[in-house]
Amino acid sequence: MVIQEEIREKKRRLRALLQELQLDAIYLKRQPNFAWLTAGGSNVVGITLELGVAGLLLAAEREYAICNNIEAPRMEKEERLEEQGYRIRTFPWYEDRELELVRELAGDGKIGADHPLAGAIDISRRINALRFSLTPWEVERYNKVGRLTSRAIEETAAGILQGDKECSIVGRLVGRLWEDRLDYITILCAADDRIAEFRHPIATEKRVRKRVMLSVNARQYGLVVSLTRFVQFGAVPAEIRSIYDANVLIDCTLMAHTVPGRPVVEAFRKGVEAYVRAGYPEEYRHHHQGGAIGYVGRDYKVDFHTEEIVQDSQAFAWNPSITGSKSEDTMIASVTGPMLISSPIMFPTLKQEVAGHTFVRPDILEL
Repeated sequence: MVIQEEIREKKRRLRALLQELQLDAIYLKRQPNFAWLTAGGSNVVGITLELGVAGLLLAAEREYAICNNIEAPRMEKEERLEEQGYRIRTFPWYEDRELELVRELAGDGKIGADHPLAGAIDISRRINALRFSLTPWEVERYNKVGRLTSRAIEETAAGILQGDKECSIVGRLVGRLWEDRLDYITILCAADDRIAEFRHPIATEKRVRKRVMLSVNARQYGLVVSLTRFVQFGAVPAEIRSIYDANVLIDCTLMAHTVPGRPVVEAFRKGVEAYVRAGYPEEYRHHHQGGAIGYVGRDYKVDFHTEEIVQDSQAFAWNPSITGSKSEDTMIASVTGPMLISSPIMFPTLKQEVAGHTFVRPDILEL
């Protein structure tokens, strides 16, 4: 179903930017922007590619979709672009006429684009910011994506056996994600000593003995969810328990202080202070702490110099780590407090109270 009210709001934001920057047209072709503007559509063939196969051109009173003749039938029948107000203009796949069509349809004025385009002004950063504040329809879809992703990773984790290869675990997770048509953007899997050795452990053929960390960035409707889960064979050792609990508390501290209208760096600083209180003052230096998420894995990563203000209904995925541990889920910042959209479904849970907010977080699953 085409949600016309949502699409009108997205076009309103774009045309306000068009007027502010005194442009005659804006041309969007990057996958996250296409998905955002079309309320969850897809213009990609290769799921990992940033640039799609169809572009959307908006002028003050005109709207066009531009693609070659291969893509046009799907853009019409499945992406339903004509129902959204776009006239689909095509060119033969064997002729490089995209730029020619953009210029013809935009007229002789200034064009802004979200990707390198000859003669156009790069306005990608301004476009990105339009996506930060999610509409109610996006929040509803995002919650669905969070539930599906959490269930997929937890079902996969619960089925891990000692002796499984990291790459086999990833393969099973990919299959589980695809059952619900979730794109897999990034998957990390580490067994035993690799958890502490590497912050970004891509899967290998190493076999599991005692511990597994499994992380995923999954996408549906263009919206990306990021989360991490841990499995332990046997009882969790006291040292790992202490590190994990401290890590979750730091994560909850970051989330509790991610408040609409406040500088996001305030939340980051609170997180760094939480590292110090937990007895791990240097650990934040070894890996980024996460940041804004939405239609890409991270719209921006937060550090001491970040100047962004938290928007109402903006999504964040913080991922603090202490050597041998990590805590990560996806949340939406709202005036009533942080809302987790990737909460545990099958995993054991633990509770944390931070700054007046109660968080129910995934515990380590003992098998």
